[in-house]
Amino acid sequence: MKAINTIRMGGADVLPIVEGGKGVSASNGASAGNWAAEGGVGTFSAVNADSYDAEGRIIPQEYHGKTRRERHEELVAYGIAGGIAQAREAYERSNGQGRVHANILWEMGGAERVARGMLEGAKGLIHGITCGAGMPYRLADIAREYRVHIYPIVSSARAFNALWKRAYSKASEWLGGVVYEDPWLAGGHNGLSNSEDPRRPEAPYARVLKLRQQMRELGLGNVPIIMAGGVWWLEEWQDWIDNPELGPIAFQFGTRPLVTRESPIPDAWKQKLLTLKSGDVSLQNFSPTGFYSSAVRNPFLRELEDRSARQVAYTGEPIGEHSAVYGVGPRKRPVYLVPGDLHRVKGWEAQGFTEALRTPDDTLVFETPEASRQILADQVACMGCLSQCRFSNWAQHTDDHSNGKKADPRSFCIQKTLQDIGHGGDPDGNLMFAGHNAYRFAQDPFYSNGFIPTVKELVGRIMTGR
Repeated sequence: MKAINTIRMGGADVLPIVEGGKGVSASNGASAGNWAAEGGVGTFSAVNADSYDAEGRIIPQEYHGKTRRERHEELVAYGIAGGIAQAREAYERSNGQGRVHANILWEMGGAERVARGMLEGAKGLIHGITCGAGMPYRLADIAREYRVHIYPIVSSARAFNALWKRAYSKASEWLGGVVYEDPWLAGGHNGLSNSEDPRRPEAPYARVLKLRQQMRELGLGNVPIIMAGGVWWLEEWQDWIDNPELGPIAFQFGTRPLVTRESPIPDAWKQKLLTLKSGDVSLQNFSPTGFYSSAVRNPFLRELEDRSARQVAYTGEPIGEHSAVYGVGPRKRPVYLVPGDLHRVKGWEAQGFTEALRTPDDTLVFETPEASRQILADQVACMGCLSQCRFSNWAQHTDDHSNGKKADPRSFCIQKTLQDIGHGGDPDGNLMFAGHNAYRFAQDPFYSNGFIPTVKELVGRIMTGR
């Protein structure tokens, strides 16, 4: 195994190992601070981060506003307070070692306001901002204003080139690194483009090499690239380390730090991860963001798959094969189905799926009355946690806060499920993000007999390469 040496990142020499940010409450100041204390880069999630009362108890993120706009303002306030709280925790635990980064999603509701409020309230405590899920052009302005390094998350050289030309070239001194997040291997939301097939994964080396070649053309040959997705043992990546073709490389660990003692996720979630098998993580497109995402194919995800399978196209008038009349809703408003689809609908109704829910694609999906009521309640309770949401039809930057489409019942309230699983909810009944290598917990002897390491022990293990 090659020696794993420090690299220069964000103005400091750090170990080339980075903790991934991981969405709502899946990485916090405790995990990030301990990772940084070992000389690496710790990353806490600033997406709806937890804040605490005077006794140190987590403050539940409850919403009291009567309108979506009012609830959205509550969401932003929670986000700023939580980001500041986690930054302070991470800074204190880092003991001045390594680097502490905050992770945000540009498509999260109020992203720029949350980022600015957090950096204002935690000046000097955060060394870098990692950001993906969208095209965060405004991040360059934030970097200059608050003097923090930025780490855009991209999945292709083309995406980085667009960011560079439009914005980042104006703040080049604050570009600390570029995170290449592999769209077929990484957990959470992934950046598959329309030209890429989710069923045809591409090897990361050639894609990262293309990114490095693009960066060299822009004078960024010494800026580190952080490989994210599919990293488990560094000995499997030896040909990447000290490789002059690739230049300075660091490795991001998103899934492995979930199973540490300092990890904030509940024990039931950790135990579930220790039992996964190959193929248990699914790349799917149910997310209300519109992005593909990788998550454990548990009962929650299978229920979404089944719901979409109970789906038929309809027309408002008899057109072509759409000749069979079907009544929708309490008033039985007539729509027209293909006769064969009407037969399928009758079968679903016999199984209890009697409620027809309209989608933006002129289809009907069928659910039980109980599930239908819950879907509607979740849509009504929307607090605008995304810049735009296909589940609730919220849009942050329109006059009426609507994306102009029907709310899509084939999706789900992502804020609700991620808050629930992160604070003790049933891992089988919620969205459980994970990278595609999560099955390796059960195969890696390091985790024998259910062993859960400290962050210090995990970093020590990673640094052996094995």
